[in-house]
This record gives sequence, C-alpha cells and structure tokens, in this order.
Amino acid sequence: MRLPPLPAGPPPGPRARGHRAADEPAGAQPERGWRPVSRRAVVTGIGVLAPGSVGREGFWDQLSAGRTATRRITLFDPAPFRSQVAAEVDFDPVASGLTPQQIRRMDRAAQFAVVCAREALEDSGAELSALPPERIAVSIGSAVGCTMGLEEEYVTLSDGGKHWLVDSTYGVPHLYGYMVPSTLAVEVAHAVGAEGPVALVSTGCTSGLDSIGHGVQLIEEGSADVVLAGATDAPLSPITAACFDAIRATTSNNADPEHASRPFDRDRDGFVLAEGSAVLVLEEKSAAEARGAKIYGEFVGFAGRSNAFHMTGLKAEGREMAEAIRVALDQAKLDPTAVGYINAHGSGTKQNDRHETAAFKRSLGDHAYHVPVSSIKSMVGHSLGAIGSIEVAACALALDRQVVPPTANLKNPDAECDLDYVPVTARDHAMDVVLSVGSGFGGFQSAMVLARPGAVPYERS
Repeated sequence: MRLPPLPAGPPPGPRARGHRAADEPAGAQPERGWRPVSRRAVVTGIGVLAPGSVGREGFWDQLSAGRTATRRITLFDPAPFRSQVAAEVDFDPVASGLTPQQIRRMDRAAQFAVVCAREALEDSGAELSALPPERIAVSIGSAVGCTMGLEEEYVTLSDGGKHWLVDSTYGVPHLYGYMVPSTLAVEVAHAVGAEGPVALVSTGCTSGLDSIGHGVQLIEEGSADVVLAGATDAPLSPITAACFDAIRATTSNNADPEHASRPFDRDRDGFVLAEGSAVLVLEEKSAAEARGAKIYGEFVGFAGRSNAFHMTGLKAEGREMAEAIRVALDQAKLDPTAVGYINAHGSGTKQNDRHETAAFKRSLGDHAYHVPVSSIKSMVGHSLGAIGSIEVAACALALDRQVVPPTANLKNPDAECDLDYVPVTARDHAMDVVLSVGSGFGGFQSAMVLARPGAVPYERS
C-alpha cells in the first residue's frame, strides 16, 4: 500500500527576532502539530535527586562545576559484568523524611519520586490545600518501574534462582505494587493529595520528557491547575546490568569511572547507567503570576515522533528527531534562530551522538553551528526514563542562572560531531529559549521547548 505524502505545511511567512509573525497564515497549522492555547504552563518548583548530589541546589552546583558522579557500582557486586560502573544516588530515605512504613512499602524509584515531589512543592510555595484536590494532577514517567523491588523479591522467592516454582507467601505484602508501574504515580498522588488525573508514562528513555509534556497538556486543556510532573528510575540491579551488557550499550571503562561518560568524544565506548529522579511543579501561568510565584520558565512547545525502524537502532540522518524539533518549534511559533541552548540526549554512544548531530543540522540549519549544546549525562549518567525530567530541570535552572552546563570529559571531539558541544567548563550565556531532546529504545524521539518568563511575546490563542 502506498502511503500519502507528508503535508508540506504552511508557507514560512515573515519572521522577526526569531519569532513567527502573529499574522502568519494559519490554514495548514493543525497538520503541523500547532494548536491554539489560551492557558499556559510554567515551572514554579523543582525537586531533584541525581547522582553526585541531593537536592536542587546541589544538583546545579555539580553541573556548573562539571563534576562527574560515576563510580564502581556499590548497590550490588558488579564483578560478573562487562560494565561495572554506574552513577549512583547517595540516598538516605530516613534523612529525606520518609517513614519506616513508606520505606518498607515503596520501591527505591517511588521513594525518589516522593522526595522530589516534596522538594518541588516546597520550592514552589504553592498551597495545595487552597485548591480543590481534583484540580491537582500527577504525571510521572519511568522506563523500568520498580525494577529493584521486583528483582529482590524474585531472588528471595526463588532462593537465588534455584526454583522455577516459588512460594508466593514469602513475598512482601506490597509485591503487587511492584508489578504495576502506575504505583509510582499513585505514591506521588498520595503524598500530595492529588485527586485529579494521575498517569504513569512509560516510553523508554523519553519517558521523562513525555511525562512533562503530558502534564503541560493537562494545564493547557484545563484538566488541572497544578501538576506534579517528572520521572523516576532506580534500575541499578543485576538484571539491568545483564541486559545492557548483552547489547554492549554501556561503557566498559571500569578502570577510570570518572571519565567513562564521554558524549561526542571520539574515545567514547558506551553510556554510563544511572539512577535518579526529578519532579517539577507546573502551574497555569496567570495563577502563578497572581500569587507572586517565582517562574523558572514557560513551556512553549513539545512534540514526539517514532522512527518505526528498529528497537535499538537509529537512522544516521536523524530525520525523526529533526521532525520532533521542527514541530515543537512550530507549536511555539519560534524560528530555529530563537534557540539559545540545546540540552542534548548525548548518551555517549557513537550511534546516538552522530544521529543527534545530524538532527540538529537538519532542523536548525546553519544556526545549529552557532548554538551551544551540551550533555549532562557526562556528569550524572543515563538514568533511563528519569533522565528526561532531570534534563528539563537542568534547562529550567540554566535559563534562571543564564549558564550553560558543560559536557564533561569532552577532550577529543568526534570529527562527525562538529557543533559547539560545550566542553569541560560551564559557560555564561544569555539565552531566552532552550531546547531539550530525548531519544529512546523503540525509536522514540521527543523535543521540548522552554522559554524564559516574558521572552516569547505572543499569545498562543
């Protein structure tokens, strides 16, 4: 069957200062993913648990200093595995305010998400008790759910894998919750008293971007006034190490963990597995302004695409990521030249780094050579579904501080990655608009555009 050609989209129309003209022809816009919006979603609170730091400010200090957090794995014995290093979170659930009952009930990933939600709410100053609970929503992303809890229980029930038939009575009472990934979102909803829409978004390594995109849509469509949106993953367990060893996706640089994550460097040899979480408080812009909230940034565009190609493979030309970027910018009515910083997926595999470089050139044209790009995975590793939200948190803080975090360990750039991949040291940089992208197994490609408050002078309505 011959598929119809993709729509060409509207004529470009006049542009000024990087923004699409307000009177640009609108006839074909719905085909390009644009939709009228009268409610606008902003970030008013940030909570982060990342390797090498605990909390939002520690996270930013680490990024701005260019410190890496990779070390030999301590959460289990990594000796049998090809890749024996990871980026772990030094997390103390008791010090983080969780009760013994919560610690017993919740998988490590759920504990991360609840602690981050609390920090984000405190940062925002939002009084949720003043809102009807049905106007509070939760959108949490995760690639692998309660991996650690499930593996620990299987090991116990099967006596270390000796028995195919297991006695379920040896399982913890909350084993069912580990089996259902939506438990992660439910725990956050319980913690904040949210009775509005509650969802778990699982789209592999783009889960953290897609969950925030879903939360933004809930604000824009009027389904919620406040959304706790983010992602969490705690995948550091033997089963995860074995899976990534099998496809040789993770680094084998066990002798020098600090320099193992090297996105865009010619000597890279795979990504560094990690864990972590970030949760943002999203609010409707006018309501946030009315209560005098600090606004880190406004979400002005989001799009996702799939390559329909291969479970783990990427096409070299980067067309699908480029298309997601193009649609996100079109939704924002922004010209590519408006982008002041790109937070790259930057996993540290040759396939991804070259694919991304091609996508930026395809979507941004000549401007791709003039915009700073970096990968924070060089410092905090790749926490699968959580990393997209951690990266959006980094983008919001970069906008707020007007600083581009570096790509640590980038000493010998790959000749095919010839853009301005900010190496080693953070850079002071004036920016109004940042672009964050993600690429995930299954062919998922996502792009999100975040703008400094007041920087985009149009009304999307």
